[in-house]
Amino acid sequence: MRSNTIKKGMEHAPHRSLLKATGVTDSEMDKPFIAVVNSWNEIVPGHINLDKLGESVKAGIRNAGGVPFEFNTIGVCDGIAMGHEGMKYSLPSREAIADTIELMVQAHQLDGMVLIAACDKILPGHLMAAGRLNIPAIVVTGGPMLPGYVGDEYCDLVSVFEGIGSCRNDNISESQLKMIEDQSCSGAGSCAGLFTANTMSCLTEAMGMSLPGCGTAHAADAKKARIAKDSGERIVQMTKEDLTPRQIVTDETLNNAIRVDMAIGGSTNTVLHLPAIANEFGLELPIEKFDELSRQTPHLINLRPGGYNHMLDFDRAGGVQAILERIKPMLFLDVKTVTGKTLGENLEDFVVINPKTNKDIIATIDNPVHPEGGIAILKGSLAPEGSVIKQSAVNEDMLEHKGPARVYDSEEDAMCGILGGDVKSDDVVVIRYEGPKGGPGMREMLSPTSAIAGMGLDTVALVTDGRFSGGTRGPCIGHISPEAIDSGPIAYIQDGDEIEINIPERTLNLNISEEEMKKRKESFELSEKEVDSKYLTKYRKSVGSASKGGILQ
Repeated sequence: MRSNTIKKGMEHAPHRSLLKATGVTDSEMDKPFIAVVNSWNEIVPGHINLDKLGESVKAGIRNAGGVPFEFNTIGVCDGIAMGHEGMKYSLPSREAIADTIELMVQAHQLDGMVLIAACDKILPGHLMAAGRLNIPAIVVTGGPMLPGYVGDEYCDLVSVFEGIGSCRNDNISESQLKMIEDQSCSGAGSCAGLFTANTMSCLTEAMGMSLPGCGTAHAADAKKARIAKDSGERIVQMTKEDLTPRQIVTDETLNNAIRVDMAIGGSTNTVLHLPAIANEFGLELPIEKFDELSRQTPHLINLRPGGYNHMLDFDRAGGVQAILERIKPMLFLDVKTVTGKTLGENLEDFVVINPKTNKDIIATIDNPVHPEGGIAILKGSLAPEGSVIKQSAVNEDMLEHKGPARVYDSEEDAMCGILGGDVKSDDVVVIRYEGPKGGPGMREMLSPTSAIAGMGLDTVALVTDGRFSGGTRGPCIGHISPEAIDSGPIAYIQDGDEIEINIPERTLNLNISEEEMKKRKESFELSEKEVDSKYLTKYRKSVGSASKGGILQ
């Protein structure tokens, strides 16, 4: 055991003495020491239940003969951080989380980890730490929030964001917006649709890093507590088996995860997180792989924001295991999972509890919701290194679009323009200097996209070197690379330039001549934003392109 470094031999009497100060007994010195890495806090709805899951995990560890040691990581709520300076800190927090886990686990030489996480950047940070440290690890995700209910319809956080545009456009009253505000977020859990948090929870299960059923088990459901306890018991056995994350997450595993991502219509943020996770596992995952597998993998379930079902419907239909069963012929079934069994062996144990719901909610490969997967990678004169769109959330009549550019150099300026009526039908809103370096921090653009949707601007597209919330719907293209601060073509767009989008052809072009582009480059002045933050200054200096996952160099 690694922990023998701090507890065995005469020379480690001081270490044992300190451990005994925490209540560790002599008999426990012979047992595996397990880190319970918890991102619990009192401000993030997806995290407020994680202290209870931590207790269940620790009970499971003790049941199996291990000794748990719990510590906390940070966690940013993207919803609360949305639309202001706070969002600049969300993506950079991913690396900070991975770093703090490494610091704690390596300093104390623990034998294994149970990673308890929820929400957008927090879970990827935990997975990155798992790959980096490569000691036995299992993930317990916090679970989705139950949907709210207003006006005889289910609702969620995106309902509130879109309600602002609807209210500004006089489609609903302020009192109706207040009702939506009061009812949409029902309590503990990650926001109720297939946004980034729940997408990553599903992909964690698909990668075999959490127990079957964990990805969609809701925060309010007792089965989440049982899964947490089972995970605590399982990690002790994993330390004895020396089953480590790099044995589980391989190129084939990532291939499976991307196929699940495409089948469920997941968040575009996976194109940032999976390459960053792969990097920590010593693997390389080019963004072209997402497009390759998207063309081969059908979209099988209509979930919010692109559809009408919520995570609750998905869970009742069988969740991730049901999707894996549907696309089984496309998967690598021999990959290992935290259960100790292969993915194929896990699927042999899968039972459909609600057959009618399963059939109604999840389509088949032969009769899919869409013939291609949820995400597309677009390239062209506006995005030479690539850009990302959630094509499953785009209306069919907007899959191809040409329109004049309406250019803004920040999210705040864009919001003023949209809500002020400057944006007209068929426009292409351009928001730049919001990339990993330019922001810095690559803010999400849920406020502008929700305002556009709420105001009924159905023929308006949006392109940005920033990124989007998993709650974004419509023709919204992000991660444009190179970004503006790196002199990408997006930096040279002017109001009125024609932008051409063709999602089926996977192209994104700025329709100006090479001569005009050359002239603009010669007279170009970089609009770099000043940064009043030591952390973001360091981040700007070391972060790489969004097309590579925004990895720190």
